[in-house]
Amino acid sequence: MLSDDFVSAYVGREPDWGFNGLGRVVYKRTYARPTDDGGTEEWWQTVRRVVEGAQAIGAGLDEDEERSLYDHMFHLRGLPAGRMLWQMGTPNNERLGGDSLVNCWFVDVARPSDLSWMFERLMLGGGVGFSVNGAGRLGIPAPSVVEHRPTDPDVDFIVPDNRAGWAQLIERVLALYLGGGGRLTYSTLAVRPAGAPISTFGGTASGPGILVDGVAAICGVLDRAAAEGRHLTSVDVLDVANIIGSIVVSGNVRRSAQIALGEPGDGDFLRAKRWDLGGVPNHRAMSNNSLYLDDPADLGPDFWDGYRGVGEPYGLFNLQASRRWGRTGEERPDPSIAGTNPCAEIGLADRESCNLAEVFLPRIRSAAELREVAGLLYKVQKAVAAMPYLDPVSDDVTSRNMRLGLGVTGLAQAGAERLSWLSDGYEYLRALDASWSRLRGWPESVRLTTVKPSGTLSLLAGVTPGVHPGFSRYHVRRVRMSSADPLVDWCRRSGYPVEPARGFDGEDDPATSVVEFPCEFPAGTVVAEDVGAIDQLRMQARAQRDWADNAVSVTVYYRPEELPAIQEHIAANWGTIKSVSFLPLQDHGFDQAPLEAIDEAEYRRRLAAVAAADGDLGDGELGLECDGGACPVR
Repeated sequence: MLSDDFVSAYVGREPDWGFNGLGRVVYKRTYARPTDDGGTEEWWQTVRRVVEGAQAIGAGLDEDEERSLYDHMFHLRGLPAGRMLWQMGTPNNERLGGDSLVNCWFVDVARPSDLSWMFERLMLGGGVGFSVNGAGRLGIPAPSVVEHRPTDPDVDFIVPDNRAGWAQLIERVLALYLGGGGRLTYSTLAVRPAGAPISTFGGTASGPGILVDGVAAICGVLDRAAAEGRHLTSVDVLDVANIIGSIVVSGNVRRSAQIALGEPGDGDFLRAKRWDLGGVPNHRAMSNNSLYLDDPADLGPDFWDGYRGVGEPYGLFNLQASRRWGRTGEERPDPSIAGTNPCAEIGLADRESCNLAEVFLPRIRSAAELREVAGLLYKVQKAVAAMPYLDPVSDDVTSRNMRLGLGVTGLAQAGAERLSWLSDGYEYLRALDASWSRLRGWPESVRLTTVKPSGTLSLLAGVTPGVHPGFSRYHVRRVRMSSADPLVDWCRRSGYPVEPARGFDGEDDPATSVVEFPCEFPAGTVVAEDVGAIDQLRMQARAQRDWADNAVSVTVYYRPEELPAIQEHIAANWGTIKSVSFLPLQDHGFDQAPLEAIDEAEYRRRLAAVAAADGDLGDGELGLECDGGACPVR
């Protein structure tokens, strides 16, 4: 345990928060837990809880290491994943094991239980990647009736007021339709009303309405397939999974990050997000969609249409390269990989999780400090990998693979000298993993390092996200929050523009507010408007070569005239690219986009309009590291 004397030196202090204090707002929104006095944690308290919580689960740090980790975290040189910032050191670590601390998962959907498993992981706050290619294995739905009797105790199933109970209802509905049909009655009399506090996991209850509406929507998908006497299609699975995601969002009490993986020859899947055609359900916004791709020659017009402004651009995932390579050119076979997490930086086995941490490279002062910060975070991550997991399949694959994703962020503003430290830093971690695993009696990790998109964490420190360039030297960052969060009122009083979130159908969502923050990157930062798509792909390749033995997640900003060069680059280099996605630099068509470029004059005007507001920043709410739900850049 850290001594009070040591911690007292940090009490009342603040780190150098990023983006004119946006970092502090995001910290308070997402990671500061409620305190006994009715407020929320301050940063020095959060860091203490996390460091002591890491020791409690077996990080095995000595006293000097414990103090060093505290100092590095406090000054935002490196942090464990956002899930760990929110949950580490709480009773949930013992109750839920590693499930409470990991960011995201992958599942190959082939059974009804896979979808209810997905629901439960999303309810726990983790993102889920899933394959839609097993749709045919789910079978042909039979005609069925599912009836909600809100307060009737004489029903087939009374939904328990917990995440497992909600997941059981979803599984019962799917098992009914896919197991021969029949009738199911259920009651939500035990479910807490909207706004009731959730004492164990934080936040407030959504009430039963979102669950009831979601079950009805799932039944609608299954009813259509049953009426037509056909197997479920990839788009049916996509819809059911996305509806599950919309249930979990539940009025923005939680977030839901998903990635759906399909095949390049599946035209219906490729056209599932053709928003321009109209009639596409809003719930399909819950996932980024990508393709398993062995050969770039398999990419047809439906795929490239998304890059020409028709529909939404899909990403690409290279299963073969993910299984074969660690860092580029280093064979590190891993046949267990079956898919990827929502931001595509970690190849995963079926029902395996991501276990993430991050080093803020622009804040690292020497190669030795990079090794020290990375080594301390590694020990925390390894302890999380050694914890028990709720699902036996997840527990088994985690204990065998011990897969970690220790990331670096801020590469576009780190400078040449810091980038030169990465390769030696990786070699240090490999040697540390061999000795530490042997000492603790654990398997060595199949993979150790990554570069993730780094949404929320990079906002805390005010650095560019992952390998990405800064969007623009001056820009507006839009952050989504629950409208019921007191922090929204604080932002409004402070002069930040606030408006309701809008869906793809143009309708306002009063439960979710969008707040606009003026932001600036320091001079010398590589920004998207000054770098082409191919240069961004080369930045990804360098990070894959020097640091990441998992993948380097990148969403490449591109201009329409760059498409031929992008096609040529993918065709020539696909053997070593593990994943990639793209987003138009301009005219992307997204309303209330997370980022909007502005000029210096507009930045100064917005900054001058912001005044300091009195009072606490409000209670933190349960959030993902993937800011906004889906991959933070896309």
